[in-house]
Amino acid sequence: MRAWRVHELGEPADVLHLDEVADPMPGPDQLLVRVQVAALNFPDILLCQGKYQERPPLPFTPGVELTGEVVSAPDDSGFQPGDRVLGGPSPMGGAFAEYAVLRVTDAFAVPEAMPSDEAAALYLTYQTGHVGLHRRAGLEAGETLLVHAGAGGVGSAAIQLGKAAGATVIATAGGPEKIQVCRDLGADQAIDYLTEDFVAGVKEFTDGRGADVIYDPVGGDVFDASRRCLAWEGRLIVVGFTSGRIPQAPANHALIKNYSVVGLHWGMYRVKEPALITAVHEDLTRLYAEGRIRPFVSERFAFDRLPDALGRLAGRRTVGKVVITVAD
Repeated sequence: MRAWRVHELGEPADVLHLDEVADPMPGPDQLLVRVQVAALNFPDILLCQGKYQERPPLPFTPGVELTGEVVSAPDDSGFQPGDRVLGGPSPMGGAFAEYAVLRVTDAFAVPEAMPSDEAAALYLTYQTGHVGLHRRAGLEAGETLLVHAGAGGVGSAAIQLGKAAGATVIATAGGPEKIQVCRDLGADQAIDYLTEDFVAGVKEFTDGRGADVIYDPVGGDVFDASRRCLAWEGRLIVVGFTSGRIPQAPANHALIKNYSVVGLHWGMYRVKEPALITAVHEDLTRLYAEGRIRPFVSERFAFDRLPDALGRLAGRRTVGKVVITVAD
Protein backbone atom coordinates (compact mmCIF):
# COMPACT_ATOMS: atom_id res chain seq x y z
CA MET A 1 0.00 0.00 0.00
CA ARG A 2 0.96 3.68 -0.22
CA ALA A 3 1.49 5.60 3.00
CA TRP A 4 2.79 9.06 3.84
CA ARG A 5 5.65 8.59 6.31
CA VAL A 6 7.94 10.81 8.36
CA HIS A 7 11.54 9.58 8.46
CA GLU A 8 12.98 12.62 10.24
CA LEU A 9 11.32 15.42 12.18
CA GLY A 10 10.63 18.81 10.64
CA GLU A 11 8.09 20.77 8.64
CA PRO A 12 5.50 18.50 6.96
CA ALA A 13 6.38 19.69 3.44
CA ASP A 14 10.03 18.74 4.05
CA VAL A 15 9.70 15.43 5.89
CA LEU A 16 6.63 13.69 4.45
CA HIS A 17 7.41 11.00 1.87
CA LEU A 18 4.94 8.83 -0.02
CA ASP A 19 6.27 5.30 0.47
CA GLU A 20 5.25 1.85 -0.71
CA VAL A 21 4.94 -0.29 2.42
CA ALA A 22 3.34 -3.53 3.55
CA ASP A 23 -0.31 -3.48 4.56
CA PRO A 24 -0.72 -3.19 8.35
CA MET A 25 -1.49 -6.36 10.26
CA PRO A 26 -4.39 -5.96 12.74
CA GLY A 27 -4.11 -7.38 16.22
CA PRO A 28 -6.78 -9.50 17.95
CA ASP A 29 -8.67 -6.40 19.14
CA GLN A 30 -8.27 -4.34 15.96
CA LEU A 31 -10.03 -3.64 12.68
CA LEU A 32 -8.25 -3.45 9.34
CA VAL A 33 -9.79 -0.52 7.47
CA ARG A 34 -9.44 0.69 3.89
CA VAL A 35 -9.17 4.45 4.33
CA GLN A 36 -11.67 6.49 2.35
CA VAL A 37 -11.19 9.98 3.79
CA ALA A 38 -8.72 11.33 6.36
CA ALA A 39 -9.22 14.67 8.12
CA LEU A 40 -6.33 17.01 8.87
CA ASN A 41 -5.68 18.40 12.34
CA PHE A 42 -3.07 20.63 13.95
CA PRO A 43 -1.64 17.66 15.92
CA ASP A 44 -0.59 16.17 12.56
CA ILE A 45 1.75 19.12 12.07
CA LEU A 46 3.08 18.87 15.62
CA LEU A 47 3.69 15.13 15.15
CA CYS A 48 5.80 15.84 12.07
CA GLN A 49 7.73 18.49 13.99
CA GLY A 50 8.23 16.30 17.06
CA LYS A 51 6.40 18.86 19.22
CA TYR A 52 3.33 16.83 20.17
CA GLN A 53 2.98 15.33 23.66
CA GLU A 54 3.20 11.87 22.09
CA ARG A 55 6.16 10.99 19.87
CA PRO A 56 5.81 7.82 17.80
CA PRO A 57 9.07 6.12 16.77
CA LEU A 58 10.44 6.95 13.32
CA PRO A 59 9.41 6.29 10.64
CA PHE A 60 5.69 6.82 11.24
CA THR A 61 2.51 7.76 9.39
CA PRO A 62 0.61 10.75 10.81
CA GLY A 63 -3.16 11.25 10.59
CA VAL A 64 -5.41 11.00 13.65
CA GLU A 65 -8.95 10.68 12.25
CA LEU A 66 -10.51 8.89 9.30
CA THR A 67 -13.50 7.29 7.72
CA GLY A 68 -13.00 3.90 6.13
CA GLU A 69 -14.46 0.57 5.10
CA VAL A 70 -13.84 -2.45 7.31
CA VAL A 71 -11.73 -5.11 5.58
CA SER A 72 -11.44 -7.51 8.52
CA ALA A 73 -12.78 -7.54 12.07
CA PRO A 74 -12.65 -9.81 15.13
CA ASP A 75 -15.65 -12.12 15.37
CA ASP A 76 -16.96 -10.51 18.57
CA SER A 77 -16.32 -6.89 17.55
CA GLY A 78 -19.80 -6.01 16.31
CA PHE A 79 -18.31 -5.01 12.94
CA GLN A 80 -18.05 -6.92 9.70
CA PRO A 81 -16.34 -6.37 6.33
CA GLY A 82 -18.01 -3.64 4.33
CA ASP A 83 -19.11 -1.56 7.34
CA ARG A 84 -18.22 2.13 7.28
CA VAL A 85 -16.50 3.33 10.43
CA LEU A 86 -14.94 6.52 11.73
CA GLY A 87 -12.33 6.90 14.40
CA GLY A 88 -8.68 7.33 15.27
CA PRO A 89 -6.02 4.86 14.11
CA SER A 90 -3.87 2.91 16.54
CA PRO A 91 -1.45 3.69 18.00
CA MET A 92 -0.92 7.45 17.50
CA GLY A 93 -1.50 8.39 13.86
CA GLY A 94 -1.78 6.26 10.74
CA ALA A 95 -4.70 7.76 8.81
CA PHE A 96 -2.62 9.13 5.92
CA ALA A 97 -2.36 5.76 4.23
CA GLU A 98 -4.45 3.49 2.04
CA TYR A 99 -5.04 1.09 4.95
CA ALA A 100 -5.02 1.59 8.71
CA VAL A 101 -5.79 -0.33 11.87
CA LEU A 102 -8.19 0.85 14.57
CA ARG A 103 -8.81 -0.63 17.96
CA VAL A 104 -12.37 -1.88 18.13
CA THR A 105 -12.98 0.51 21.02
CA ASP A 106 -11.80 3.44 18.86
CA ALA A 107 -14.08 2.70 15.91
CA PHE A 108 -17.68 3.87 15.53
CA ALA A 109 -20.34 3.12 12.96
CA VAL A 110 -21.00 5.88 10.42
CA PRO A 111 -24.70 6.70 10.00
CA GLU A 112 -25.89 5.70 6.54
CA ALA A 113 -26.89 9.24 5.54
CA MET A 114 -23.60 10.84 6.61
CA PRO A 115 -21.08 11.54 3.80
CA SER A 116 -17.64 10.07 4.39
CA ASP A 117 -15.88 13.46 4.43
CA GLU A 118 -18.20 14.79 7.14
CA ALA A 119 -17.85 11.54 9.08
CA ALA A 120 -14.06 11.83 9.03
CA ALA A 121 -14.38 15.35 10.45
CA LEU A 122 -16.83 14.36 13.19
CA TYR A 123 -14.43 12.49 15.42
CA LEU A 124 -11.59 14.47 17.00
CA THR A 125 -12.81 18.07 17.10
CA TYR A 126 -16.44 17.30 17.92
CA GLN A 127 -15.52 14.74 20.57
CA THR A 128 -13.09 17.25 22.08
CA GLY A 129 -15.67 20.02 21.98
CA HIS A 130 -18.43 17.93 23.50
CA VAL A 131 -16.27 16.62 26.35
CA GLY A 132 -14.76 20.05 26.96
CA LEU A 133 -17.99 22.00 27.02
CA HIS A 134 -20.16 19.47 28.85
CA ARG A 135 -17.95 17.16 30.93
CA ARG A 136 -15.21 19.63 31.83
CA ALA A 137 -16.93 23.04 31.83
CA GLY A 138 -20.54 22.10 32.58
CA LEU A 139 -21.90 24.55 30.01
CA GLU A 140 -25.57 25.32 30.66
CA ALA A 141 -28.31 26.73 28.47
CA GLY A 142 -28.43 30.51 28.74
CA GLU A 143 -24.73 30.92 29.52
CA THR A 144 -22.33 32.84 27.31
CA LEU A 145 -19.59 30.90 25.53
CA LEU A 146 -16.53 32.53 23.96
CA VAL A 147 -14.84 30.41 21.28
CA HIS A 148 -11.39 31.43 20.06
CA ALA A 149 -10.26 30.64 16.50
CA GLY A 150 -13.90 30.07 15.70
CA ALA A 151 -13.42 29.62 11.95
CA GLY A 152 -11.00 26.69 12.34
CA GLY A 153 -11.74 23.01 12.75
CA VAL A 154 -11.71 23.05 16.56
CA GLY A 155 -13.57 26.35 16.84
CA SER A 156 -16.23 25.59 14.24
CA ALA A 157 -17.19 22.45 16.14
CA ALA A 158 -17.35 24.35 19.45
CA ILE A 159 -19.58 27.08 17.99
CA GLN A 160 -22.10 24.51 16.77
CA LEU A 161 -22.00 22.49 19.98
CA GLY A 162 -22.41 25.64 22.06
CA LYS A 163 -25.49 26.67 20.11
CA ALA A 164 -26.88 23.13 20.35
CA ALA A 165 -26.49 23.39 24.14
CA GLY A 166 -28.54 26.61 24.24
CA ALA A 167 -25.64 28.97 24.91
CA THR A 168 -25.09 32.46 23.53
CA VAL A 169 -21.90 32.14 21.47
CA ILE A 170 -19.24 34.77 20.83
CA ALA A 171 -16.45 33.81 18.44
CA THR A 172 -13.10 35.37 17.58
CA ALA A 173 -11.37 35.02 14.22
CA GLY A 174 -8.91 36.89 12.03
CA GLY A 175 -10.24 38.77 9.02
CA PRO A 176 -13.63 39.43 7.40
CA GLU A 177 -13.86 36.03 5.65
CA LYS A 178 -13.32 34.10 8.85
CA ILE A 179 -15.69 36.38 10.76
CA GLN A 180 -18.40 35.57 8.23
CA VAL A 181 -17.69 31.85 8.65
CA CYS A 182 -18.29 32.18 12.39
CA ARG A 183 -21.59 33.95 11.78
CA ASP A 184 -22.64 31.35 9.24
CA LEU A 185 -21.92 28.64 11.81
CA GLY A 186 -24.33 30.30 14.22
CA ALA A 187 -22.23 32.61 16.39
CA ASP A 188 -24.34 35.37 17.95
CA GLN A 189 -21.38 37.74 17.86
CA ALA A 190 -18.07 37.54 15.98
CA ILE A 191 -15.01 39.66 16.80
CA ASP A 192 -12.11 40.24 14.41
CA TYR A 193 -9.06 40.04 16.66
CA LEU A 194 -6.91 41.62 13.92
CA THR A 195 -8.75 44.92 14.22
CA GLU A 196 -10.62 44.76 17.55
CA ASP A 197 -9.83 44.16 21.21
CA PHE A 198 -11.81 41.01 21.93
CA VAL A 199 -11.77 41.64 25.68
CA ALA A 200 -13.58 44.95 25.21
CA GLY A 201 -15.90 43.36 22.66
CA VAL A 202 -16.90 40.54 24.99
CA LYS A 203 -17.51 42.93 27.89
CA GLU A 204 -19.59 45.22 25.71
CA PHE A 205 -21.68 42.36 24.34
CA THR A 206 -22.31 40.95 27.83
CA ASP A 207 -22.94 44.34 29.50
CA GLY A 208 -19.71 44.02 31.44
CA ARG A 209 -20.36 40.54 32.82
CA GLY A 210 -17.96 38.54 30.64
CA ALA A 211 -18.15 35.00 29.27
CA ASP A 212 -19.17 32.09 31.49
CA VAL A 213 -17.07 29.63 29.48
CA ILE A 214 -14.08 30.32 27.23
CA TYR A 215 -12.88 27.66 24.80
CA ASP A 216 -9.22 28.36 24.04
CA PRO A 217 -7.18 26.28 21.58
CA VAL A 218 -4.70 29.13 21.06
CA GLY A 219 -2.96 29.79 24.39
CA GLY A 220 -0.25 32.42 24.70
CA ASP A 221 -1.45 36.02 24.64
CA VAL A 222 -5.02 34.91 23.90
CA PHE A 223 -5.14 32.94 27.15
CA ASP A 224 -3.70 35.88 29.08
CA ALA A 225 -6.30 38.28 27.69
CA SER A 226 -9.14 35.78 28.14
CA ARG A 227 -8.69 35.83 31.91
CA ARG A 228 -9.77 39.49 31.81
CA CYS A 229 -13.17 38.78 30.26
CA LEU A 230 -14.25 35.78 32.30
CA ALA A 231 -17.48 36.11 34.23
CA TRP A 232 -17.73 35.45 37.96
CA GLU A 233 -17.27 31.68 38.44
CA GLY A 234 -16.33 31.38 34.77
CA ARG A 235 -14.44 28.42 33.31
CA LEU A 236 -11.50 28.82 30.94
CA ILE A 237 -10.92 25.58 29.01
CA VAL A 238 -7.32 24.92 28.00
CA VAL A 239 -7.66 23.07 24.67
CA GLY A 240 -4.22 23.64 23.13
CA PHE A 241 -1.45 26.03 22.24
CA THR A 242 -1.51 26.77 18.52
CA SER A 243 0.13 30.12 19.27
CA GLY A 244 3.26 28.21 20.27
CA ARG A 245 3.46 29.59 23.83
CA ILE A 246 2.21 27.79 26.91
CA PRO A 247 0.83 30.50 29.24
CA GLN A 248 0.91 30.72 33.02
CA ALA A 249 -2.14 31.53 35.18
CA PRO A 250 -1.56 33.60 38.34
CA ALA A 251 -3.40 31.92 41.19
CA ASN A 252 -4.27 35.21 42.90
CA HIS A 253 -6.26 36.36 39.85
CA ALA A 254 -8.25 33.11 39.80
CA LEU A 255 -8.94 33.54 43.52
CA ILE A 256 -10.15 37.13 43.21
CA LYS A 257 -12.49 36.45 40.29
CA ASN A 258 -13.50 32.96 41.42
CA TYR A 259 -12.86 31.41 38.02
CA SER A 260 -11.51 28.00 37.05
CA VAL A 261 -8.81 27.05 34.56
CA VAL A 262 -9.90 23.67 33.23
CA GLY A 263 -7.56 21.32 31.40
CA LEU A 264 -8.85 19.28 28.48
CA HIS A 265 -6.83 16.27 27.33
CA TRP A 266 -9.54 14.41 25.45
CA GLY A 267 -7.24 11.62 24.29
CA MET A 268 -6.79 10.30 27.82
CA TYR A 269 -10.49 9.44 28.00
CA ARG A 270 -9.84 6.83 25.29
CA VAL A 271 -7.70 5.05 27.88
CA LYS A 272 -9.31 5.95 31.21
CA GLU A 273 -13.00 6.14 30.29
CA PRO A 274 -13.77 4.70 26.83
CA ALA A 275 -17.47 4.42 27.70
CA LEU A 276 -17.62 8.22 27.73
CA ILE A 277 -16.32 8.37 24.16
CA THR A 278 -19.04 5.95 23.06
CA ALA A 279 -21.73 7.98 24.80
CA VAL A 280 -20.45 11.20 23.23
CA HIS A 281 -20.45 9.60 19.76
CA GLU A 282 -24.07 8.59 20.23
CA ASP A 283 -25.00 12.12 21.24
CA LEU A 284 -23.07 13.62 18.31
CA THR A 285 -24.84 11.38 15.81
CA ARG A 286 -28.16 12.38 17.40
CA LEU A 287 -27.32 16.08 17.05
CA TYR A 288 -26.24 15.48 13.44
CA ALA A 289 -29.48 13.66 12.61
CA GLU A 290 -31.45 16.54 14.12
CA GLY A 291 -29.55 19.03 11.96
CA ARG A 292 -28.06 20.83 14.95
CA ILE A 293 -24.42 20.16 14.04
CA ARG A 294 -22.69 19.50 10.73
CA PRO A 295 -18.94 19.33 10.16
CA PHE A 296 -17.86 22.24 7.98
CA VAL A 297 -15.58 20.62 5.39
CA SER A 298 -14.19 23.54 3.40
CA GLU A 299 -11.48 21.92 1.29
CA ARG A 300 -10.87 18.47 -0.16
CA PHE A 301 -7.47 17.41 -1.47
CA ALA A 302 -6.31 14.36 -3.38
CA PHE A 303 -4.20 11.85 -1.45
CA ASP A 304 -0.96 12.83 -3.20
CA ARG A 305 -1.42 16.50 -2.21
CA LEU A 306 -1.22 15.93 1.54
CA PRO A 307 1.92 18.09 2.06
CA ASP A 308 0.19 21.00 0.30
CA ALA A 309 -2.90 20.58 2.43
CA LEU A 310 -0.94 20.46 5.69
CA GLY A 311 1.00 23.51 4.57
CA ARG A 312 -2.22 25.46 4.15
CA LEU A 313 -3.37 24.35 7.60
CA ALA A 314 -0.03 25.28 9.19
CA GLY A 315 -0.14 28.69 7.52
CA ARG A 316 -3.63 29.35 8.90
CA ARG A 317 -4.96 29.70 5.37
CA THR A 318 -7.90 27.35 5.92
CA VAL A 319 -11.33 27.50 7.54
CA GLY A 320 -13.35 24.65 8.96
CA LYS A 321 -11.99 21.18 8.28
CA VAL A 322 -9.67 20.08 5.49
CA VAL A 323 -9.70 16.46 4.32
CA ILE A 324 -7.83 14.26 1.89
CA THR A 325 -9.62 11.69 -0.25
CA VAL A 326 -7.77 8.39 -0.19
CA ALA A 327 -10.28 6.07 -1.91
CA ASP A 328 -13.79 6.29 -3.33
